Amino acid sequence: MALMITDECINCDVCEPECPNGAISQGDEIYVIDPALCTECVGHYETSQCVEVCPVDCIPFNPDVEETRDELMEKYRRLTGETA
Repeated sequence: MALMITDECINCDVCEPECPNGAISQGDEIYVIDPALCTECVGHYETSQCVEVCPVDCIPFNPDVEETRDELMEKYRRLTGETA
């Protein structure tokens, strides 16, 4: 699954620079995560960095975007140009 940011977001700006894929950006009211770019940090880190730094715990899994770890790794490879 990709991650999402809920409306509990306080716009603290700490998540955006932590995303290695550039999936987080400022939306109209709160930060948003582009599911096409979110790999949950698979391929980069052991844990999702945005979740680690979020002070209000507002970054859950996006139930509308279900992906396996293998699919996330494939997305990582596609985004970074890394070959298996």
